[in-house]
Amino acid sequence: MKELNSMSLQFPSKSANEAFARGAVACFVSQLDMTLTELGDIKTAVSEAVTNCIVHAYPESIGPVFLKAKLFEDGVVEITVRDRGRGIEDVGKAREPLFTTGGEDRSGMGFTIMESFMDTLKVRSRPGAGTSVTMRKRVDRRVGGK
Repeated sequence: MKELNSMSLQFPSKSANEAFARGAVACFVSQLDMTLTELGDIKTAVSEAVTNCIVHAYPESIGPVFLKAKLFEDGVVEITVRDRGRGIEDVGKAREPLFTTGGEDRSGMGFTIMESFMDTLKVRSRPGAGTSVTMRKRVDRRVGGK
């Protein structure tokens, strides 16, 4: 797959930056001329990944969140959201629907939502060293898309 374009951002794990990250990715990936449904799916997945960093990676502090997005010539979007937070003890357990370490007000559906809106989801984590979530989605390129 040939990479067409890429971008990267770094921002603090503040709640206000979830909307910023979602909007920045939406603007970047829109150059593929995708449908509104596809764009909404990507925005939702990014929101969930960034929210996980804010809530779970840095539960009592502010830390860096790293976001990378890549576009490939065959209509594949790849997004990686990474933190240097506390990490995940058991990734398999964390990916189970309804499992959360965020308290009663959290649904435990973040990874499930990411997985349902994207074609692939890879989660790598080391306790004490952070987590990396990489998501891919192939979008249907419409006539006129560049």
